[in-house]
Formats: sequence, structure tokens, C-alpha cells
Amino acid sequence: MRIGIDARFYGPKTGGGGLGRYVAELVTHLEQIDSRNEYVIFLRKENFHECRVTKPNWSKRLVDVPWYSLAEQRVLPREIAQAKVDFMHFPHWNVPIFSHVPFIVTIHDLILLEDPSSAHATTRNAFVHGVKYAAFRVVLENAIHRSRHIITVSECTKQAVLKHFRVKSQKITVVHNGVNTPSEGRGVSLRGLNVVEPYVLAVGNRYPHKNLEILIESFVPVLAKHASASLVLAGKHDAFTDRLMRLVASLGLPEGAVRFVSSPSEDELGALYRHASLLAFPSKIEGFGIPPLEAMRVGTPVMSSDSSCLPEILGAAALYVDPNDSAKMSSIMLTAIEHPEVMRAQVERGHEQAARFRWDLAAKQTLDTYLRFGLRRL
Repeated sequence: MRIGIDARFYGPKTGGGGLGRYVAELVTHLEQIDSRNEYVIFLRKENFHECRVTKPNWSKRLVDVPWYSLAEQRVLPREIAQAKVDFMHFPHWNVPIFSHVPFIVTIHDLILLEDPSSAHATTRNAFVHGVKYAAFRVVLENAIHRSRHIITVSECTKQAVLKHFRVKSQKITVVHNGVNTPSEGRGVSLRGLNVVEPYVLAVGNRYPHKNLEILIESFVPVLAKHASASLVLAGKHDAFTDRLMRLVASLGLPEGAVRFVSSPSEDELGALYRHASLLAFPSKIEGFGIPPLEAMRVGTPVMSSDSSCLPEILGAAALYVDPNDSAKMSSIMLTAIEHPEVMRAQVERGHEQAARFRWDLAAKQTLDTYLRFGLRRL
């Protein structure tokens, strides 16, 4: 069997945090466990050399077209046909409409359908945004209904697909993501990042569904009782970051109370995880949630919202809060900073919970899905 994987998102630097990591880990671990089938990996210039394949049944193909583009719809079907693969795995919903090769698709979340605040959040002209959103719906419908099978990364996302689309439950297989232990962060100076302990950490993008506005507002009472504490937001700097910076200014918080660390390296992120008093993950909606599991891996307690997939993924290892309950967020953050010994039980449960999510297991379950559904009826 000759399998194609659209790996243009390969790697966190090129493809963004969660999705880029998913593609990289999946390719890496599939290569380790499957020497029987042939694989063609479609990559962009930015990650072509970063992706190293060593087995003779694996090959790379350069397809340097941006995702979510017209070129993706026009060029990728031709490249797939020329590669002569039996079926494709698309790790995201952006499946070319005019490709006639059977495919399996991974759906990570349906945030743009489930959360209006994120669906309408944009820095673009309203007309342009409307056109792009309409195109998203068309491409997503194509991915869902024409796919040979669907993989979701949580039961919560599976239920969201069933709610929004007329598909049968047996068409969807849940394959949880894995989680790696963050870097030890050796040689990283927190002061070099302008970060001073104690601090509460939030990791990820700054889209509206991440609920960081409420987190920032909830930190104000913490500062009133513990003036040396800080809130650290680690992620990519974008227009949504600018909005959060304006919020911080409007609240009149002292300089350094909220610190923005832009695009931290793996070592920097590892150091931030390991020295944080608490990892805050107040999202209104998620498809999986890797940062809280990474924090658990290194013994950092986690405060999470009780919404969407997060109780499914984090189990009894997180301290849960309603994403709109600012007072409870403040209370948990203050306790973590002033009484870390109270968090010991959560830390122990966190180690056990995070150990359940392994990329080798995710790759095995994905390969099983290929073998069961990839070539059916061909």
C-alpha cells in the first residue's frame, strides 16, 4: 500500500504549535513502526530538510504551496496524482476539493463552528473575512463527507462532528494525541526572558476562545495580595496580543505584572514550565489541550476550565474552574503562589495522567485506521 501524508504543517515552527507537532510526531513514529507500506511525505521548503526520513519505504516530495490558499486547491491534487498514492492522510480539514484520491482526515476541533467569538475574530476586512469563512465551510464539508474515514483527537471533537454534520458515529475513530516531556531548559535564564518568580504561566496562541482577557482580569486581585507575582503569557505575538496589551494598560497594572514572551524556543518553554507556580489554561473550547499535559509532565500544577474536552483529557489531575468564574481563578492562582504544598496531590496525579498520552500509541492507532479504512472498496 502506498500512503501519502500531507505534511506541509510539519514541525511547530512551520505549522504552528499543536498542529505542527501532531504532524511531526505522527510521521516520526509511523516511520519507526511501519516498514511494510510505502509512504510519500508532502512538504514545504521551510520543513523539507527538517523532516528526515531514513527508511527505504519512505520518500519526500516538495510541494511548496501555502495552506488555505487557491494554490493548495489547484496544485496539490496534481502533485498527489503524480505521486501515485493509494490514499492520502490529511492531518487537517484543508483537503483539496478536486483531488480524486481516497483519503482519511484528522479533525482536531470545530472551534470556528462552536465558538462565535473566535469565528468572528479577525483583523481582516469584513468582506474578505466573510469570503474566507464561506470557503472554510465548503472545504470542511468536503473533508467530512468525502473522507473514507475521520480521526478526531478527542471524544469531545467526535461529538462536535456528529452534531454539525450528518455522518455516522462508526465513521469516526478517536485517537488521542501524545505528549512529550518539555525540555529541561538548561542554560536558559528566566531573567533573560524578563521573568521573575513567582509567576502563573499560560501557553499558546491568543485567540478569543483562549479566554485570556478573563485570566488577566482575574490576576488583578492576586497582585493586590502578592505584589511580586506576575502572569506570563508565552506564545506567538500577533494582533490578538496587541489587544491583550491594551487591556493590561487599561487596567493600570504595574509594569511587569503581565509579561509577554513571544515565540519561546523549546528550551525557553521548558524552563518556563518547570519554574511556574501554576499553568493556567482557561479556554472556553479546545480540541485536545497539550500545554496542560506538558506542565503535568514536569510537575507543574494545572488550573483548567471545565469546558469542552478538557475534563476528558486532564481527568482528576487538574483544578477545574468555570471559564467565566473570575473569582475562583483568582483564588486558585493565589493558593498556588502562596501555598504550593497544597498542590502536591495535583502534581502526583498530573504525572500519572500525562503518562497516558503517548505518540507511539497514537501512531499505532493511526496505522490501524489506515489498514482498516484506507483501501476499503478499492
